[in-house]
Amino acid sequence: MKGNFNTLVNSEQPVLVDFYADWCGPCKMLAPILQDVAKEMAGKARILKIDVDKNQELASRFQVRGVPTMILFRRGEILWRTSGVLDKKAIVDKINNAM
Repeated sequence: MKGNFNTLVNSEQPVLVDFYADWCGPCKMLAPILQDVAKEMAGKARILKIDVDKNQELASRFQVRGVPTMILFRRGEILWRTSGVLDKKAIVDKINNAM
């Protein structure tokens, strides 16, 4: 995963990384919202889900203290980051602003 993660977040296309956990209630609320975002942004941006329990090193590297945490990358740079659940429009607006 590690090499693939670095390749993805360093791409020209914005990548929204969703750090989540299976036991997290708000993460479950965010999942269908992110599926809608992925459909709307198809070809323009990628959504990448990272399970913090299975990828603790990655979560630690980005100082993810709570889930869900979303981090928007482009060319390896963090453009935006937030914790908690946002609506689809707010997430799509952030991705569009990054392009």
